[in-house]
Amino acid sequence: MNTKLYTVIYVVLFVSATVQVLVEFAGLAYWTAFALIIVLSAMKAVLVAAYFQHLRWEPRSLTYLIGIGLAAALALTFAASYSIL
Repeated sequence: MNTKLYTVIYVVLFVSATVQVLVEFAGLAYWTAFALIIVLSAMKAVLVAAYFQHLRWEPRSLTYLIGIGLAAALALTFAASYSIL
């Protein structure tokens, strides 16, 4: 695999993690900060699964199965965060 591609992915993941930390300290409304962090986390999860776990080169049916699992995990996260408030 191309080292340049992995470097770009690393930089994107690093910047996303940094933005998540900045969102925590930005003093945004709870749901705004929560939505931004969820979107960034989902983007990072997709990048890691696609490239570092080689899902990009697997059959589409396996990709859909993993996507359903991710959607279920996000739904449970939303449900848990709603019950906290």
